[in-house]
Amino acid sequence: MELRTEICVAVLIFQVILVIKAQDTECIPGFQVKTYQLEYDLGFRKEEGLLKVKFDDCHGNEKVKFDVSHPDFKVDEDGSLVPVRDVIDSGRILFIHGRSAHADDMAEVQILGAPERRPQTLKEILGLGQSAAFMRKKRSLVAPLMYVPENQRPPFPKNIGKVISSDHMDNTLFRLSGKGADQDPKGVFTINKNTGEVLVTRTLDREIIDFYNMQVETTDVSGKTLEGPVTLEVAVIDQNDNRPIFKDGPYIGQVLEGSPTGTTVMRMTAHDADDSNTDNAALRYNIVKQTPDKPSPNMFYIDPEKGDIVTVVSPSLLDRETMPSHQYELEIVAKDMAGSDVGLTGTSTATITIADKNDQPPEFTKPLFQATVDEGSTGVIVNLTVEDKDDPVTGAWRAVYSIINGNPGQSFEIHTNANNNEGMLSVVKPLDYEISAFHTLLIKVENEDPLIPDVAYGPSSTATVQVTVLDVNEGPIFYPNPMRVTKRENIPIGSSVATLNATDPDSLQHQTIKFAMLKDPAGWLSVHPVKGTVNTTAILDRESPFVLDNTYSAVFIATDNGNPIATGTGTLVINLEDENDNAPYVHPTTAKVCEDSKDLNVVILEGKDKDISPNTDPFKIELGKQVGIEKTWKITRVNNTHAQVSLLHNLQRANYNLPVIVTDAGTPPLTNSTEVKVQVCTCKKNKMDCNGANTLHISVALLLSISFITLFCL
Repeated sequence: MELRTEICVAVLIFQVILVIKAQDTECIPGFQVKTYQLEYDLGFRKEEGLLKVKFDDCHGNEKVKFDVSHPDFKVDEDGSLVPVRDVIDSGRILFIHGRSAHADDMAEVQILGAPERRPQTLKEILGLGQSAAFMRKKRSLVAPLMYVPENQRPPFPKNIGKVISSDHMDNTLFRLSGKGADQDPKGVFTINKNTGEVLVTRTLDREIIDFYNMQVETTDVSGKTLEGPVTLEVAVIDQNDNRPIFKDGPYIGQVLEGSPTGTTVMRMTAHDADDSNTDNAALRYNIVKQTPDKPSPNMFYIDPEKGDIVTVVSPSLLDRETMPSHQYELEIVAKDMAGSDVGLTGTSTATITIADKNDQPPEFTKPLFQATVDEGSTGVIVNLTVEDKDDPVTGAWRAVYSIINGNPGQSFEIHTNANNNEGMLSVVKPLDYEISAFHTLLIKVENEDPLIPDVAYGPSSTATVQVTVLDVNEGPIFYPNPMRVTKRENIPIGSSVATLNATDPDSLQHQTIKFAMLKDPAGWLSVHPVKGTVNTTAILDRESPFVLDNTYSAVFIATDNGNPIATGTGTLVINLEDENDNAPYVHPTTAKVCEDSKDLNVVILEGKDKDISPNTDPFKIELGKQVGIEKTWKITRVNNTHAQVSLLHNLQRANYNLPVIVTDAGTPPLTNSTEVKVQVCTCKKNKMDCNGANTLHISVALLLSISFITLFCL
């Protein structure tokens, strides 16, 4: 864990940033010499000038800064590399980072003959466990942590370090294995089998692989392991080769108008694939353009580190109704290298909408509206127009109208036109010119949403509507409508039924009215054109199909002599009282019975009558008048409407016509005689065979006659 921490710290220190901005073909900004060498002689003394680096930003080298990967070294303003104290553990490689406003580059210093710089913990140096006995044993194979900058240019291979074996002999060979050596990605690193020098063979990309963990061991010529394996770690040093990218767009936010200065609107976040522990991924945000730039070119501010966009104008300027646009676009630039001039940039757009609040009450476009309407008509008579500066199609803009005075009869209603916010004033109950020719209404308009506390509705939020009612020739009106009368059916033709009553509502005009028949389904009636008397022209029949629920309806028309003429219609409803004029009958009129049936019940007859009570049941159902019929048949009363027909003994297979008499309860009563056809059939195995019976039709009288003759002959 400590070793991994040391690696991360080293990567942070040894960052490599190479941004080449060619100003002309003669000068290339940066280090003019990329690699330098020093001889190690038991260390370096404080303030001793070791070498001078050559750096040119092609603009006079103003404000050039140098950073050295080893904290005990520095580079003076003249380019001299000097120790700041006596140094022994310099390591074998130093990196010098030079930058100005016009250049950013890195150089490498190779210290020849210097021991590898390692952590100071003895266990880390020797790679031993916790046993004190093992701590006294020196390890002979040491693989120091190595660093490789990404994006190096050819030629390859390049030496990045050396594995040390204190027991190295002439026949000892070094062998490197693991991912990056003999495993995918294969061949990235190789090792000189004789010297232990580790080489990188190609350009590396830290954003693909930032750390390699391999194993190194020593073997004899036959391949037998002599020592190891030990871990060889290679850290890839980041270069600023990735621009910030805004991945989460589109970026859309909104802020309520009148919001206090400093209100947070939204957050912009860019991503940089470079090492997050270095300035290569340290982003700074800036607003470079605002569209439109009114009422202020700097209405918003973005936190350079967090990316939070906040308002910086006063609430009075953040007024949606006075702003040139309700939507603003901000061009946001994210720059790495903590925003320095040499940082790479990425750009995106933030769209900010100024949201409305209900700070503008609706106002009528004029204080007085006028309308005219024909009496007797309904519908929209005038559209009331209002102005509201709030955001359309929101509750702060949508109008709600109400009639606050002048509508006691609820003859008027007002609704909002959803398309244009106008108030549609309608007549819902027809107006009468003769009652009132003028109406004055007071209309109020409000918003769906309440106004903000410091705003109120004013006088302009009410308006007056004057409605003028125009006189028209109105049709005559029947009263009552419908007119209801009660008559008995079958009254004589020419009988008086009713006298129609129709008046002309145009009381200020003197007009005459004439009556005529408009609809008489059965053709039973006539009407006098002037008097309006209605008489019968045919018999009124309550049982007619034109009568529904004992009532008969006819429609009449009344016409005045106005210009133009006007008409009105009225309905006469005649309730017909029943007379006992329909004889009763029975149902069914056919029945079947088995010739050997033990059950002598044949059929239940139901009495029916087209008349209504009290001219119907109770019915009296009995046998007809035939000699001896009561010796074979009998009819027994079941209830007021039904009777049971039964045999007194079995009959032979044949058809029999049974005479039946049914009488209703009317005054006077009506009687009807009928015959019920009874088929006596052969029944076997639950099947009834009546075919033979159809060929023989024997009345009960004939049957009795045959029986009598037979007895006489005997």
